[in-house]
Amino acid sequence: MSTAPETETKPAPWYAAFPEPQSDLMNISRAEVLEMLKGSTGEVVGKDFVLVDLRRNDFEGGTIRGSINLPAQSLYPTLPTVYAMFKAAGLKKVIFYCGSSTGRGSRGARWLSDYLLKVGDESIQSLALFEGIKGWANAGPEYVEWMEGYDASVWERLKSQ
Repeated sequence: MSTAPETETKPAPWYAAFPEPQSDLMNISRAEVLEMLKGSTGEVVGKDFVLVDLRRNDFEGGTIRGSINLPAQSLYPTLPTVYAMFKAAGLKKVIFYCGSSTGRGSRGARWLSDYLLKVGDESIQSLALFEGIKGWANAGPEYVEWMEGYDASVWERLKSQ
């Protein structure tokens, strides 16, 4: 009988089941995305670019108008299909984000960049929204007005955490 204390092992993070992305991260600022959404750049959401919200359990407080929700945990295994849809739609930019875009958002952008390199496609840019949805929601009314389902109480609660 052993008297050694039992050690709890933490489960591996969800992304450990997938390869570590190799591509460098390319960020895009919220100011650039806002100008794109306003049509100032001549680009149209859903036609020229798409925003991909990678949140799952923390999908609350609203999302940026025109975004699709694709939880990060399902992204890597579905990359060939996701890529085929983005390619068929003629998209030039795919902009990923999560809460802060330092975990899921950056990982998703880099995974798509890796896939684009693998298939030799230079026509699509894969980007991460700098500071994610938290940065967007806290950047002021000009940004908040471009959110669907905005709930100020969620962002106030998150500020205090």
